[in-house]
Amino acid sequence: MFNFIINLFFPKICSGCRAILITNETVLCTTCRHEMPLTQYHLDPKNQAVKKFYGKIDIEYASALLYFNKKGIVQELIHNLKYKGHEEIGTVLGNWYVEDLKGLKLENAFDIVIPVPLHPRKLKERGYNQVTIFGKTLANGLNLKYDDTILFRKKYSKTQSKKNLLGRSENIESIFDIHSTKENQNKHFLLIDDVLTTGATLEACSRALRKIPGAKISIVCMAIANS
Repeated sequence: MFNFIINLFFPKICSGCRAILITNETVLCTTCRHEMPLTQYHLDPKNQAVKKFYGKIDIEYASALLYFNKKGIVQELIHNLKYKGHEEIGTVLGNWYVEDLKGLKLENAFDIVIPVPLHPRKLKERGYNQVTIFGKTLANGLNLKYDDTILFRKKYSKTQSKKNLLGRSENIESIFDIHSTKENQNKHFLLIDDVLTTGATLEACSRALRKIPGAKISIVCMAIANS
């Protein structure tokens, strides 16, 4: 009865279209779930996520779950996750992608899931890293370790979405570094982020991780900018 009253005055809203969720719907309404722009990149070893890094840095695998279009459902989802505190979106997308990756039998392909880190100042401002729950969900579903202490951000920078391409690339390699031990050597790291755009940030993170002897890098994102 209490939950009924709460839902009556404070109904749960779809994070994609803001429609009121009905019974058995969580985070996304049924319509949005059916309209999600899935990339199916996990089935294509030469997908556009992989091509972002051709000739820049060696990676083992790259993929993204969704296409990110301006003013689309995915943009609304990422905005709600990143700025509105709706971390449950990370759980939904993580569980969704786990099933796709399991189908490729990738459970044993990676060792450690690592998120693109926020600077401590940005983490304090926002209160959370928007990819943490997504990463932990992937790690749990694929029986991997999750570690957000190996890779860290040395410099505070403005939000990437507010920078142009030149600004994103300028000196970005000096932003990230690692804390590592012998236990992390010869590991295959699954680097995760929310949206893959130019790839500059993920490239810089990968170069930092490559300082670890024997490191292999793969990349998975919630979405990729649809160009």
